Amino acid sequence: MAINALQSSASALAALDTALDVTANNLANVNTPGFKASRANFQDLLYIEKEQPGTLNAQQDQRPIGLYVGLGVKVSGTQLDFAQGAPQFTGRPLDVNINGDGFFQVTVEDARGGLAFTRAGNFALNRDGELVLANDQGRRIEPGVTIPPEATNITISSDGRVLYTAPGETEQTEAGRLQLATFVNPAGLKQVGENLYVETDASGAPVVGDPSTDQRGFLQQNFLESSNVDPTRELIDLIRTQRAFEMNSQSIRAADESLRTVSQLRR
Repeated sequence: MAINALQSSASALAALDTALDVTANNLANVNTPGFKASRANFQDLLYIEKEQPGTLNAQQDQRPIGLYVGLGVKVSGTQLDFAQGAPQFTGRPLDVNINGDGFFQVTVEDARGGLAFTRAGNFALNRDGELVLANDQGRRIEPGVTIPPEATNITISSDGRVLYTAPGETEQTEAGRLQLATFVNPAGLKQVGENLYVETDASGAPVVGDPSTDQRGFLQQNFLESSNVDPTRELIDLIRTQRAFEMNSQSIRAADESLRTVSQLRR
């Protein structure tokens, strides 16, 4: 009956509402450094089996097709797109772009292993000269890098070495080394905000090493990785979602009219 149509359309409205939330979040982060867009994946629900394919019909021939009525749709998950964002020149010596695979590691006390991972390379120095993320929490880079306040000519090499020139010195001193973590399944990482991801059983354990080694990307100083959100594609998805929402609303109205007609048959 039309009640199934109501349920299917209602499930579609709920799923499309989630898809709209995902698209809106992508568009909201179009200027967030290192941000990776997500997409909503859909899957159909259970089916009512009214006739099974292969059963005998009235002519004792096998039915070539079955008769199934679906019960709607749901969002099966959100999938991260880890495509490389465009490098953006900033001219800031503490801005670093990862060209290729890998994540910077930062210290987060309540995360698994005490670490979280990020593609954002907008760094700054805290009051102790430690290299930290330039955000409201100021997460420290792991392994730690400390640069003295009197240092000049800070250089970050493509293989992660952080160098500076001390007063009265001509040779540069190494303050530490940036390392990158890679995952077998980065799409399985958990998003926790602050441009950070944390390890899960689905992502696997991080494999840590120096940039430019074992398929890891290399670093570019004075650049930031832009968000990989494509505004044009997101706006197209937004319009498609809006139209689908309208069509399913029409399905609910049609099912409601059918039920009203049935309820009035005895009058």
